[in-house]
Amino acid sequence: LEGSLYDVVLLDLNLPGMHGLNVLSAAPVTQTDAQFIVMTAFGSVDNAVEAMKLGAFDYVNKPFRTEELLLTLQRALQDTALRREVAQLRRNAADGVRSRIVGRSPAMQRVFDLVERVAPTRATVLVTGETGTGKELVARALHELSDRARKPFVPINCSALPETLLESELFGHTKGSFTGAIANKRGLFEEAAGGTLFLDEISTIPASIQVKLLRVLQERKLHRVGGTQPINVDFRLIAATNVDLAEEVRAG
Repeated sequence: LEGSLYDVVLLDLNLPGMHGLNVLSAAPVTQTDAQFIVMTAFGSVDNAVEAMKLGAFDYVNKPFRTEELLLTLQRALQDTALRREVAQLRRNAADGVRSRIVGRSPAMQRVFDLVERVAPTRATVLVTGETGTGKELVARALHELSDRARKPFVPINCSALPETLLESELFGHTKGSFTGAIANKRGLFEEAAGGTLFLDEISTIPASIQVKLLRVLQERKLHRVGGTQPINVDFRLIAATNVDLAEEVRAG
């Protein structure tokens, strides 16, 4: 394993002088993207669970049928190819991000590095900076480098809408909930399903809507304006502001 890279490794748990799980736990150091298929004639649920926790692709009990093993190998190879393709696409996207956001200074390189580290995670992100420094470009880069890249990126400038309209835009509304509500309307949380919602100038959101926003972030459920049924939502939140939020809090 230290001398060569492999696509797939068939790993017996009952090895002479060493347990297969020890090999599996050490594998990430030498095998960056190999798939490990664990086999043993002394199979147990505990060993299977432990092997999967350590990153095994699958678990095969001996004796096994050749057709069964070949099918497992085929799935492992397909999964490896897919992961390599995704990694390449992310590298290409990262290169694209660096070409779209201007800046070669050490400070900008730190921004690029941070974006590439944070993007694949599920973390909610706050982007701060003066007006015109490219906060939305950073937000789009975070989306494009994430596993949500194929889903919508939905931006909204919170400072551009009055409170009543902002609430309806974010949460949606039901027919008849207010004058002019002639039909049910999906909000931006729902429009961003599986993707990213970008709230620009989030510091301008009124306190009454902040409370509802907090509940959505905690429970991943919302109620449309005038609605009574909770709606499940799946989105990643990225927010931006051009003010010092800590200073705003200190100022009341």
